[in-house]
Amino acid sequence: MKFSSRQSWAVLGAAAMLCAAPSWAKTYDINTLAGKVASVHGTAGLQIRFSAFIEEESLESAAPASSVITPTFVLSSPLDGTSILAPDVTVNQDTAAAPQNETAIAVDPNNALRVVAGANDYVTRTWSCTIAGTPCSALGDGYSGTYFSNDGGQHWCCVSTDPAHLGTQIPGVERLTGGIYDAGGDPAVAFDSRGNVYYAGLGFDRTSPPNTVAVNRGTFDGAGALSWGPPTFINPTTSPSTLNDKEWIAVDASPSSAFRDRVYVTWTRFIFQAGTGAYVQSPISFVYSTDGGKTFSSPKLISGNVLYGQGSHPTVGPDGTLYVFWTGATRLATRDSIWVVKSRDGGATWSKPVAVSQVADIIPVADTQFRVNSYPSAAIAPDGTAYVTWSSLLSDTGGLCPGSTNNGCHATVLYSRSTDGGATWSSPTAAFAATTRTAIGYPVMQPDGSTLNAPAARAADTLFPAIATSPSGRVYVSAYIADVVSPWQTCASAPPPPVGRITCDMLGNYVDNARLDYVVADLSTKASSLVTTQHINTQYGFGGGFFGDYTDIAVGSDDVFHAFWTDSNNLQTVVWFYGAQFTPTLIHQEDVATRSGSF
Repeated sequence: MKFSSRQSWAVLGAAAMLCAAPSWAKTYDINTLAGKVASVHGTAGLQIRFSAFIEEESLESAAPASSVITPTFVLSSPLDGTSILAPDVTVNQDTAAAPQNETAIAVDPNNALRVVAGANDYVTRTWSCTIAGTPCSALGDGYSGTYFSNDGGQHWCCVSTDPAHLGTQIPGVERLTGGIYDAGGDPAVAFDSRGNVYYAGLGFDRTSPPNTVAVNRGTFDGAGALSWGPPTFINPTTSPSTLNDKEWIAVDASPSSAFRDRVYVTWTRFIFQAGTGAYVQSPISFVYSTDGGKTFSSPKLISGNVLYGQGSHPTVGPDGTLYVFWTGATRLATRDSIWVVKSRDGGATWSKPVAVSQVADIIPVADTQFRVNSYPSAAIAPDGTAYVTWSSLLSDTGGLCPGSTNNGCHATVLYSRSTDGGATWSSPTAAFAATTRTAIGYPVMQPDGSTLNAPAARAADTLFPAIATSPSGRVYVSAYIADVVSPWQTCASAPPPPVGRITCDMLGNYVDNARLDYVVADLSTKASSLVTTQHINTQYGFGGGFFGDYTDIAVGSDDVFHAFWTDSNNLQTVVWFYGAQFTPTLIHQEDVATRSGSF
């Protein structure tokens, strides 16, 4: 989903939140996603946020019925590509301009050519079918998309076109897939030791309380086709005072582990005061399954006194030790930290939280507007060394940024390692060499005849990291790098979203627009390389405000990495979009792309 943990924590008077609110205190309608998001944003001193997916979904709505729309202007840039170029590969197979974002990927430990990927998939918002006279695109939403490859990521399956042809959309969660929830997504995927694959995601309604964590198990037949079983709902609730967010999944795929094929799921449990709707806390919850995801243990809170958390990430060591990392703070902390707990008995008991490092939570990267976070990603090497990576706001002169600003500060992907089972951690180290952002496309003339010149040079921001290890001990880390800035012409007047994401009534001024590339480094050899073939423009898909919450990377038994990110260089033709019908119009949107390789 789209929610993200927000920047650094100021002193949080959490004790006051646990008491009855005075009669004049602000109240929130926590029956809706929008009310819950407002409550979290309205908590003084709190910098934790919902995932960007949840925040975006709280704003979503279908377009009102109207005649066919012919766009006046469609925002674009001559610096954008027209297709994702080889050797990068587009993973989603739809061609009707549906957005996809928030990438998760896994490789079968027994077959290095078999890869499964997941993403938030808005393909139902572009379906051309109707149900009882209503366009399917008005009834759809963000759904749980999956894709698979049997040739090492060179070709991918499948596409969904209507409720009777779902392709590899996850079944049984959202309404058009036979489920009970308005929307779903926030993907995480993992294989077990026998070649079964598991998808974890969310299911929720946008204007009423029901929500859940969901896990589906997928199996491959003899011909290599993937099919998904029904979901198992974890912690489903209809209470307005609870919202499940930002889950992740891990499986103990070690054949020699005492907990072989045990499935682990963690998530953030946002809790609100029943009377006022005020945010109370957001601890990390945990469950496990010993029967292939058919049933799960009762939820357990594992974050100890770190009650204000988000973005958990479980990972399993070769000896079966389970680690869970997240970002969060204790009651009176002045900053977030990256935290870790571990279990040596399959999740039955847990250690106390250990702080890996303080974090200055990142803010939207300079000259962008999409939501960001400092969620950790983690992996355990075959020798038991634990690695965790995250993005922190650093001062250009060294150390954590003293404030929450891009002036004199920049987002940097860091990593730390532990060789003693997570008891102590190395000092955070930058995962990628420092570089300076490059300006292209300047100068440009504004509509009023003035000139927009290139901005001053600044350090290139890095964000949304992922990390993975191979059986031979290779350690790969990947992330976006905002290494280019260029002019972008804005829209001065447009219909409200979602129609206004396609058509613009009057063009506005040019602004500076940071573009992204995706980079992969091998921490074992210090080699690194850009894997994108074209710079990525984040202004597409959701008006520039949502580009997912994370990216991912996986490594097979052949030491080949599979980097997976959100891209925007494909041009596709939109006709149906959120219930509105357009004359066929070429637009850029968000797709998900991969590159496979090794150093």
